[in-house]
Amino acid sequence: MSKNLYVTTAIPYVNGAPHIGHALDYLLADVYARYQKEQGNTVRFQAGTDEHGNKIFDKALAAGIPVEQYVTENSDKFREFITSLGVTPTDFIRTTSADHARRVQMIWEKLAPHIYSADYEGWYCSGCESFITDKEYEENQGICPDHQKPYERLSEKNYYLRIADFKDQIKEAIEKDQLQILPEFRKREVLKLLADSPDVSISRPKKNLSWGIPVPGDDSQVMYVWLDALSNYLTVLGYPEQDISDYWPADVQIVGKDILRFHAIIWPTILLALGLPLPKVILSHGYILANGQKMSKSIGNVVDPLEILGKYGLDPFRYFFLRHIDTFNDSDFTWDKFDAAYSGELANDLGNLVQRLAVLDSKNDVTINYEKVAEDFSEYYQLMDSFEFSKAFDYAWSKIKDLNKDINDAEPWKVAKADSEKAKEILEKLTVRLLNYTELLKPFLTDTSKKIFDIFQNPITIPNPLFPKA
Repeated sequence: MSKNLYVTTAIPYVNGAPHIGHALDYLLADVYARYQKEQGNTVRFQAGTDEHGNKIFDKALAAGIPVEQYVTENSDKFREFITSLGVTPTDFIRTTSADHARRVQMIWEKLAPHIYSADYEGWYCSGCESFITDKEYEENQGICPDHQKPYERLSEKNYYLRIADFKDQIKEAIEKDQLQILPEFRKREVLKLLADSPDVSISRPKKNLSWGIPVPGDDSQVMYVWLDALSNYLTVLGYPEQDISDYWPADVQIVGKDILRFHAIIWPTILLALGLPLPKVILSHGYILANGQKMSKSIGNVVDPLEILGKYGLDPFRYFFLRHIDTFNDSDFTWDKFDAAYSGELANDLGNLVQRLAVLDSKNDVTINYEKVAEDFSEYYQLMDSFEFSKAFDYAWSKIKDLNKDINDAEPWKVAKADSEKAKEILEKLTVRLLNYTELLKPFLTDTSKKIFDIFQNPITIPNPLFPKA
């Protein structure tokens, strides 16, 4: 029986160009969405852009263009980037849309019993657009580890959301995996943060933050960007104006580890205050490092994803970042590693395999009668269902390597000299196995898997190399 599923990605700020970390969000969500659709399920897949806040307003000012024009141009860049990755969300939301703004104000009003007004004096990171506790300030010696900028001291009157009202419920949900935090070690981090988590500011004075959604009933205050941004997962479905029970709770919400705390503490608080169920899974991926270091403009080691796509094409990009970048942990990118994966694995293991089989099949007049999955792939399905995408990809690739070995062992080209019918039988079995394994590759290598199926239609065509030398 088919199911409805909902997959979300974090919506990036449009104060800069898309980077390699954004690609990981989209690719992981796309793999899961494609996998589920292969199982016959219906998937809503959200993406979008976060377009409010001082950072964005300041960038538009510096560029000398109206902020509305600035956010539209940058939102369009993210749409194009998503398309360039072969990613196909069903829904794209902009937080400057009239529908979103109206629905967020309705959400604020529903949250009212858990909102209070108070003076704030303390530390703030403009890069994170986040208030910082004294403990965090001391631990980080006054400097944000993500932005390498000193924290600012602020004094202002804000509205607060009572995290305290729901701490026990959130703790219990996480401990019992009713809200599953992946990977497991991040779950422990979240529980530690939750224990010390203060109530959170959900507004800022208009004089300090002009570019945002007004607080209902108080023209002097603008909604804090995190309340505005997190609500997108609901407003894109039509909440609170429409019934969203067909797709909520989300089956998996995919975020980078740097914003996990907001999704695992503030977001559950909002949902519980609204009387809505918590998401089933929050998947937190790590950073993509460059030569072992975090990518940074100041260091000058930022890798442009469009450069990789332009040089190698879509599926080599998807191959490296879905197989060689661990789903959960920080992983390293270097051009040498990418080159080695392209020529030694994609071109050699898969490209040569397809070429050899197509030539042998064609030469021996083999007819393929393909029926899907005659082998036990339960390990693959278990890994995919557990969001272990890089491991599932490894599993599929191990089958490709096994097949290469079996062709060499069977030597059908030699068999053909003595018994053409026997050679045909061997080649048909090998080709059916290739097509079975290609089914496993479908969520990862979208274009290549289609090309392989096209090659082995009757009559079989001999392709150009799938992965020519770059």
